[in-house]
Amino acid sequence: MLDSCKLKSACSLPLIYNKKINTSGTSNADVPLADPGMYQLDITLRRGQSLAARDRGGTSDPYVKFKIGGKEVFRSKIIYKNLNPVWEEKACILVDHLREPLYVKVFDYDFGLQDDFMGSAFLDLTQLELNSILYYRPMDVTLTLKDPHYPDHDLGVILLSVVLTPKEGEHKDVTMLMRKSWKRSSKFQTQSLRLSDVHRKSHLWRGIVSITLIEGRDLKAMDSNGLSDPYVKFRLGHQKYKSKIMPKTLNPQWREQFDFHLYEERGGIIDITAWDKDAGKRDDFIGRCQVDLSALSREQTHKLELQLEEGEGHLVLLVTLTASATVSISDLSVNSLEDQKEREEILKRYSPLRIFHNLKDVGFLQVKVIRAEGLMAADVTGKSDPFCVVELNNDRLLTHTVYKNLNPDWNKVFTFNIKDIHSVLEVTVYDEDRDRSADFLGKVAIPLLSIQNGEQKAYVLKNKQLTGPTKGVIYLEIDVIFNAVKASLRTLIPKEQKYIEEENRLSKQLLLRNFIRTKRCVMVLVNAAYYVNSCFDWDSPPRSLAAFVLFLFVVWNFELYMIPLVLLLLLTWNYFLIISGKDNRQRDTVVEDMLEDEEEEDDKDDKDSEKKGFINKIYAIQEVCISVQNILDEVASFGERIKNTFNWTVPFLSWLAIVALCMFTVILYFIPLRYIVLVWGINKFTKKLRCPYAIDNNELLDFLSRVPSDIQVVQYQELKPDPSHSPCKRKKNNLG
Repeated sequence: MLDSCKLKSACSLPLIYNKKINTSGTSNADVPLADPGMYQLDITLRRGQSLAARDRGGTSDPYVKFKIGGKEVFRSKIIYKNLNPVWEEKACILVDHLREPLYVKVFDYDFGLQDDFMGSAFLDLTQLELNSILYYRPMDVTLTLKDPHYPDHDLGVILLSVVLTPKEGEHKDVTMLMRKSWKRSSKFQTQSLRLSDVHRKSHLWRGIVSITLIEGRDLKAMDSNGLSDPYVKFRLGHQKYKSKIMPKTLNPQWREQFDFHLYEERGGIIDITAWDKDAGKRDDFIGRCQVDLSALSREQTHKLELQLEEGEGHLVLLVTLTASATVSISDLSVNSLEDQKEREEILKRYSPLRIFHNLKDVGFLQVKVIRAEGLMAADVTGKSDPFCVVELNNDRLLTHTVYKNLNPDWNKVFTFNIKDIHSVLEVTVYDEDRDRSADFLGKVAIPLLSIQNGEQKAYVLKNKQLTGPTKGVIYLEIDVIFNAVKASLRTLIPKEQKYIEEENRLSKQLLLRNFIRTKRCVMVLVNAAYYVNSCFDWDSPPRSLAAFVLFLFVVWNFELYMIPLVLLLLLTWNYFLIISGKDNRQRDTVVEDMLEDEEEEDDKDDKDSEKKGFINKIYAIQEVCISVQNILDEVASFGERIKNTFNWTVPFLSWLAIVALCMFTVILYFIPLRYIVLVWGINKFTKKLRCPYAIDNNELLDFLSRVPSDIQVVQYQELKPDPSHSPCKRKKNNLG
């Protein structure tokens, strides 16, 4: 379950109010405002009674959301096929003031469709008894669910147990530090605390749950052919993961690894559901099971064989609980790299001497989100309520919201552990809207290898597709410290999959773009074949004679080690061309034009889709077209990644390729091929015997997956800011 106390206190505190805490145990509706305070709201979601039926079978699959100030602070698990569900789930929420009510909304879960609304209610926090540490008594609350559009309908009730207490202790210190920086008042000045204490207090999660989905055994047959196309969905609080689909099998072998953040001290419950994929209709439910993390010991790998409830078969998992990585939020006056002692500890952690210590911990990233200027006005008042989201793979942190401002100052420092140096840092600015989801204001994507340490830069915000500029710039200062050897070794294992990705949809322009990209890659091979054929036809006698002599020389003297040697020479040749100023890499304007066209078409599709309705999106033919579209993208990306490796698009990867090719050349020169094949075969045949649960991978494909395609090169391209946004220019204007 999501630890809402941690998340709320560190990420998304709304406006801060002053409140005097009344500990008499009476209602605090009339408590006068005085010293700043914080309240802890402990809620136990007990059960629902006589809820509304939303499915055709006369039942529902209900779950509950809690919201305060328009922000979702809790979401319960789903209880399938039950109108009287029992949850018994606990949520801990930090509340700045009691004026905002707690909104409780109930929905019916529909896989692949929009969830159905089942009713809502609100809890007036000012009417709750305020408990002290010595006076702690839960209050039972019954909320009647209503639909604002149909107020006469009886939608059932939700039963809660609520405790409201003043928040004291360690969290209060960190929260007060954040408040002082946000208040922008001379009365509240930020304090300089020891960095290690701040990091310890401002961690947003307490550990990592590493899960490896190994296999399924004897799953239930859901298709007419006596088989299934199973996949598995995992959920821990707000975090979700979906496995790949294994076609036509009852004993699937997944071998997939992923991580969840662990927010609760005592653990949490992982909900696991197995499904059968059905094209063109709703997927079939195979079964469900749970993993209670509180029952598992830390720093140890547990092999679990879980029986599927409400179905047949077993799932086999490996689960490991480890200590938390260094992910934190602090104020600008408190950051690790400016503290000499902390900086030395970080440099020592990633020094070349600690190559084999925790190979997953590749490096350290510090991001200073300073301010933004000239943002888009999203509200009717001509202002916005901007906040910033900083993402690195599946780590996602937020700043506070600056209300009614187009030039917000955040002054926050975010720190992350780097697990893959080829990751891309994404910084997105949103406008907070309490009535609906946040509005997009702009985004930048910054590859970690392109960062210049310690330099404050103004990044021009881009649109959602990262293809062109939008209004405003954001000022960031980023530092990256990493171990190059660890980073190189991690390049040869599979990339971490993002849990939250946009769902693929059919796009005429995207299909055309992928077709053109694939055609360009194929045409390179076709033109090479034409060139060779022209040598055979003696269209140019000097060229054909030179090719004939070269052919005789190479065939007569060919050795296997010459293959990596030729690739090595090609890399070296391109490197010297680049450093000599004769760069033959051209800006891909064709790809940029296609991306711009695609963006325009996406806008049209969004409008058209609203008119056409949902029914046109569920045709089975669409899935086929999406598959073709994705295959073309993969083929084109593969060819572009090979080209970009030799073009030195990412120098780190090109140098890594040079080292590998040198090693292959030496090995093939001194060691007979039969010995190399023998070692390779023995390794492949004994791999499953040595490590039964090893995840299959191909080192070459894993390496190429880190090389950006032409599309990604355009998306990660840094736009030049308007000179008027430079600090020097602004000072001159102010003086003028």
